[in-house]
Amino acid sequence: MNPEALLDQVVSIATSAGQVIREIYQQGSFEREIKADDTPVTSADMASHELIVAQLQALTPDIPVLSEEDADIPLSERQQWSRYWLVDPLDGTGEFIAGSGDFSVIIALVDNHRPVMGVVYVPMTEVCYFAMTGLGAYKKAQGAVKQIHSKQLSLNDAQPLRIAVSRRQDPQKVLGLFTDASQCELVVLGGAALKSCLVAEGHADCYVRVGPTGEWDTGAAQIIIEEAGGQLCDIHLQPLSYNRRETLINPDFIVMGTPALPWQQILKAS
Repeated sequence: MNPEALLDQVVSIATSAGQVIREIYQQGSFEREIKADDTPVTSADMASHELIVAQLQALTPDIPVLSEEDADIPLSERQQWSRYWLVDPLDGTGEFIAGSGDFSVIIALVDNHRPVMGVVYVPMTEVCYFAMTGLGAYKKAQGAVKQIHSKQLSLNDAQPLRIAVSRRQDPQKVLGLFTDASQCELVVLGGAALKSCLVAEGHADCYVRVGPTGEWDTGAAQIIIEEAGGQLCDIHLQPLSYNRRETLINPDFIVMGTPALPWQQILKAS
C-alpha cells in the first residue's frame, strides 16, 4: 500500500472511532473509572480503543499498536519496534465527561522514533487534521480539504503572542513561563491535540502544556505542526523522544507556530 493510500485508510479508521465516541456522547450514558494514574477512562475510550486496534491490525498486521489504553508494555519489548502505531483513542476524556465537545481521536505512525504520519479527528465537528512527512498538513471540514500553515510571525510584530491553553489548567502556570506575560493573550480550548492543531492552522501562535501527558498526545500533533511550518519540543527547546524510555510520559512541552522567533528569550524556562 502506498503512503497516501495508507493515510486515507487511517483517516477512515479515526473517523469510524469518532462516530462511535459521538454516539456514546450524545446518548449521555457511559461508564467511568479512574485509572492507576488517577486519570479518568470511560466506556467511550475503550470502545474507540478496541475499534482502532482491530482495524489497524487488519490494515497492517506487521506493525504493532501502542495505545494509551493498553500501554503497559515494557521497553525491552517496545525497543524491538522500528515502526509502530501510537494511539490516543479519546484525547480529552475530561472534556468528554464535562460535556464540552472538545475532544479528539489521535493516530500516529512512528518510524525510527519519529512521527511520520498523524491524524487528529474531532468527533463533534467532524473536522479532521492530517499530515505525512513531506506531503504537508491538511484540514478536512464539511467535505473540503485544504492545506494548513502555521502563522509565521516576524520580530517586528507588535501584536500579543496568542497562547493556546487548557481550560483545566491554571493559566498563571503557563504565563509564568514567559519573560513578558503582558504581551501574551490566552486562547482557551480542550484536548491537547486540538490546541496543537490550532497552532498548525494559524489560529494560535503557540501552545504550552505544563503537566503530564503521554507520547500518544503529541505523536500526531508533532508531524502535523511540523508539516504546517512549526515545531513541537520540550520547554527547554529540546526534541521530544518516542519509545526511547521506560516511561511514556512527556516532559512539559511547547508547540511553536514560528520556530524562527527567539524562543530562548521569550521563554524563561529555556
